[in-house]
Amino acid sequence: MTQIIRISDPLAGQRRNEPITFSVDADLDAPLWWARTEAGERVLCQRLNVQDEPGRTRFIACVSFEGSTALTLETPVEAEDVATLAGIRELKGREPDCFVRLDTQAFDLEMCSGTAGGLGSSKWGLRHFRSLGDGFELLPSGNNAIGGFYGPFFTPENGLINPPEHTVVRIETIEHGPVLHHYRMHGTIPDGLLDELKGKSFAIDWRFTYGTPFFQRRYVVDDFQTVINGRSVTNKITVGDEFEGGVGELVFDRFAAYGGTRYRSGDPYAGELVAMVADTVAHSQNQNPKFDEFRTQLSDIESAHWDLYWRLFCAWEKVLGEDEIRERLARVRAASHVLADLPDQRPWTLTDKPVDVSAVPHETIFPGPASKTVEYHEASGRAMVWWTSAPSGAFQIVQRRQSGWVNWGSNGENECPELPVGVDIKTAYGRFAESWQAVADQLETPPTVTLETRP
Repeated sequence: MTQIIRISDPLAGQRRNEPITFSVDADLDAPLWWARTEAGERVLCQRLNVQDEPGRTRFIACVSFEGSTALTLETPVEAEDVATLAGIRELKGREPDCFVRLDTQAFDLEMCSGTAGGLGSSKWGLRHFRSLGDGFELLPSGNNAIGGFYGPFFTPENGLINPPEHTVVRIETIEHGPVLHHYRMHGTIPDGLLDELKGKSFAIDWRFTYGTPFFQRRYVVDDFQTVINGRSVTNKITVGDEFEGGVGELVFDRFAAYGGTRYRSGDPYAGELVAMVADTVAHSQNQNPKFDEFRTQLSDIESAHWDLYWRLFCAWEKVLGEDEIRERLARVRAASHVLADLPDQRPWTLTDKPVDVSAVPHETIFPGPASKTVEYHEASGRAMVWWTSAPSGAFQIVQRRQSGWVNWGSNGENECPELPVGVDIKTAYGRFAESWQAVADQLETPPTVTLETRP
C-alpha cells in the first residue's frame, strides 16, 4: 500500500520551507524517514514524539513548492547517514543562561532561561536573533528579548511585576530533530499587589523548523480576571517583542496594520510616570539603602535609563513600601486616564500608509485591533511580520531613535493587555517590506494536507 501526502496551497505564491505536518496509517518507529516528491526530490521527514492516534504516525517535513505538490513516504534514514543530514544545528551559546542556540538555516537565535535579576540582561526569551539571509542581528547586546509577556502583571495596578526579568523558566524539550525543535517554557510569576494575580503560572511553546522564514509560539497562563486601566481583563496578556539598533539607529522605522492603521500617537502614561519619578526622588520620606541608591542614579533624570523609572515603583524591587507604591501609582493612573482620552490632544488617525513612529510624540503609537501587523525598515526593506490566530484588541508600538529601542506589544493605553491567552502567533522575518501583506496571508493560511492511499 502506497500512501501519498498531497499538499495544496489555497494562495498564490512560493512557499519556502513550509512546515507540513501529516499522518500516515501505520505505526512507524524510526525517528527519521525519507519522502520523495513527484519530481523525484528527497524530503526529510521527522517523526513526532507526540502521537495522537493509535495505528497512525505523525511526521513533519519542510517543503518548498508553489501551487501544489505531493510526497510519498519511502524508507527510514539509515543510522550511518544521520550525522551528515542537513538540518537544524545547535551552536555554542553566548549568554550565561543560554538554554539552546540554534542555526535553523533561516535564523541564528539564542533562547535563554533568565536569571530573575530584575534587569534587561536577565530576561528569558530569545535574547539574540540574527537573520542568516542578510546577516543582520536584531538583538546584539543580549539586554532585550523577543517573546516576553508582561500585562496584566507589569501594570501600575499590580506594582509593575515584570515576568521576563523577575522569573527563571524551566525549559522542556518536546521535539528535537533536524526538521523541528519544539520547546516549552514553564514559569511562575512573582506576586505583586493584586490578590487575584498571585500564584499564577504560565507555559510558552516555541517551534522552530528547518529553513523556515518564520517561527511559532503560544502562551498559556493560569486563568485570571482583574481590572486594568478601568477595564475588566479576563485571560488577556501583553506579549512584547523588543529590538535594538543602537543609539540613533532603528532596526525598524515604520509600522502598518493589514487593511490600514487606526492609531493614537503619544504615551501620556509614560510622561506621568516620569513626572512621578521626579516627585518621588524629591519628596519621598522613604529611608532605606536601596532608595538612596535609586535616588543617586536618578539625580540626572533626563539621562537616566528608562528601566529605572518603572523599577522605582516595582513591588518586586522593594525600593518603596507597598502603600507608597499604591498611592503614587494610583495618582499616575488617574492622570493618565484623563490625558489618554482628551479629544483635542489625542485624536484618532486613520491611514492606509505606513506610520513613521519615531516622528510622533514619545515615539509611540497605540494602534487598534489587528491580527496581521508589520514593522519594517524603509531603506533596507527588512521586516518583521506578526500574525495572531485571534486579533489583539490594541498594540503599543515604540520606535525610539534616541536609544535605538523598538517594541511590538499587544497592549493598549496604560499597559492594558489585549491579546487573548492561547492564541497562536507566527512571526516572520526577511527582506520583504514590499510584500509583507502576502507574507502575512501565508502565515494566516497554511497549505491543506490530505492523505491518499493506493494499493
